[in-house]
Amino acid sequence: MTDEQYLKTTITLARKGIRYVNPNPMVGCVIVKDGEIVGKGYHSCFGKDHAEVVALRNAGDKARGAALYVNLEPCCHYGKTPPCTDAIINAGIKQVVIGMVDPNPLVNQMGIEILRQHNIEVITGIEEPACKELNRVFIKYITTGMPYVTLKIAQSLDGRIATVTGNSQWITSHPARVAAHRIRSESDAIIVGIGTVLADNPQLTVRHVKGKNPVRVILDSHLQIPLTSQLLTDDYMHKTIIATTSKDSAKISRIKETGAHVWEIPKNEHGKISLPKLLKKLAHARMSAVMVEGGARIYTSFLKEKMADHIVMAIATKIVGTGIDTIGDLSVLTIDNSIELINVKTRKLGPDLLISGDVSY
Repeated sequence: MTDEQYLKTTITLARKGIRYVNPNPMVGCVIVKDGEIVGKGYHSCFGKDHAEVVALRNAGDKARGAALYVNLEPCCHYGKTPPCTDAIINAGIKQVVIGMVDPNPLVNQMGIEILRQHNIEVITGIEEPACKELNRVFIKYITTGMPYVTLKIAQSLDGRIATVTGNSQWITSHPARVAAHRIRSESDAIIVGIGTVLADNPQLTVRHVKGKNPVRVILDSHLQIPLTSQLLTDDYMHKTIIATTSKDSAKISRIKETGAHVWEIPKNEHGKISLPKLLKKLAHARMSAVMVEGGARIYTSFLKEKMADHIVMAIATKIVGTGIDTIGDLSVLTIDNSIELINVKTRKLGPDLLISGDVSY
């Protein structure tokens, strides 16, 4: 196998931690000696051993004199666990092949330098684009202090998320809904507006795939949420956050009595919840991957304020006619000023088309 193939193996291993490591990066590691993988591991959960330590333990004495492959630069500081550079040095590793430099200011090339100071050969930049794509959430979080935001949209062929009466279940097919639940399971938080709650009384839990339920964040400036809502009465009400600008202490107390949380967020210049302030608070609470699931005003606000990083849109082969537009006014007057998607991917899901891409403002 080549260096590139070994690095691809680390990426495959790293993905196993996708639902559980946030806000840490996904990291996989293999240890190779005489052309054979003698140890492998991945970071499985926030707070648990890093991939390098797991792989070294798996390799045992065979690690001495071997090469270690890892998709992200080994850490060199004390966090929840000791530095991985110490473990690599003590194990007698002779060569380390790294996919990408760690953008974390506590590491950023210092781990590489420490390894080289101990006469370990270090090679960097192998499969770097794939490594960066794997950890795009971590990169955004650690470099900006803000979460990575994905807009998940289900719409008709003619750009409607609901009929004129507000009916939206179900625009897309079951396979598309499964894909949406997979995104939920990989997210720390899911955001919807109060309009979606009033119209659909949603659960916002993970049901069609295996995975953890995200924290449910409701944008509710005027505290309109009914106390009988599923979000306040089900088994996961402790994972519900009502984000508001309201000072209604009586309603706030009643919501908190259900076990849910109320976050008072400053207003923006339009008197609405400040999305940057909300996202900053979510990031401070170690929520690095955020999914936005409607409605139209919420999608529009995230795009207008340049708060969305990625869009996943399921387009149904249905025509609604007059109805609720997916996106509202973005003050775009010429095509040259429109928002574009880059790095676009498309695939079929049952009768639907799934389009995903990074938002380019």
